[in-house]
Amino acid sequence: MVSRRILAALGACCALFGSVSVQAQSRSLESDVLTEINFARQHPREYAQDLREYRRYFEGRLLYLPGDDNGIITNEGTRAVDEAIAFLERQAPLPPLGHGALLALAAGDHAAAQGPQGSIGHSSRAGNSPGERVRRRGGDIYVGEGISYGYSSAQEVVRQLIVDDGVPGRGHRALLFDRGFRYAGVGCGGHRAYRHMCVVDMSGTPDGTPVLPQSAGARSGRAVRASGAGR
Repeated sequence: MVSRRILAALGACCALFGSVSVQAQSRSLESDVLTEINFARQHPREYAQDLREYRRYFEGRLLYLPGDDNGIITNEGTRAVDEAIAFLERQAPLPPLGHGALLALAAGDHAAAQGPQGSIGHSSRAGNSPGERVRRRGGDIYVGEGISYGYSSAQEVVRQLIVDDGVPGRGHRALLFDRGFRYAGVGCGGHRAYRHMCVVDMSGTPDGTPVLPQSAGARSGRAVRASGAGR
């Protein structure tokens, strides 16, 4: 007969393995999201072809992906998809983004704090902006941030940000194709309302510090490129 103590130990082990498994899945998704972003940046016209295939699953504003008989109600239907395709056809290939470890920590902080609350947006409950979260990790405020809610695969996360359905100005799309950004960090996790979320923090440097002018960069030996203001 198995004792209660052994059963309790087994239960603890199972809980631990479950937690480790969830963390491993999040890390894998975070890596895959960065890979998918870089594919879109480096091969915008090939990504446009992927969106043409995706467009076939719309019926008006309803999106019926394979295996989903219920469908998803979108804001704009194919209009946003067509706009994204046209954008990608014009977009010149860009260099891939490097992994910014500190940016990833700040992105993970926001996912970990926001997910259990079921809240959305770029400001934390304490009112911290993306740049302030990076600064708290030891970096600086010169960052941009995009957040995807509701998707658990890298393809879906990045497609949501690029199509940018219902978002005025297509700010997420512009973020991913900003020439001034050279590094990104991704943080993903569960979300109380939308089940899944991924935060993408981007900057011209690995830690959100400002990009130095050419002359200063040459003196310090630091990589340099023109940078926009924090978003």
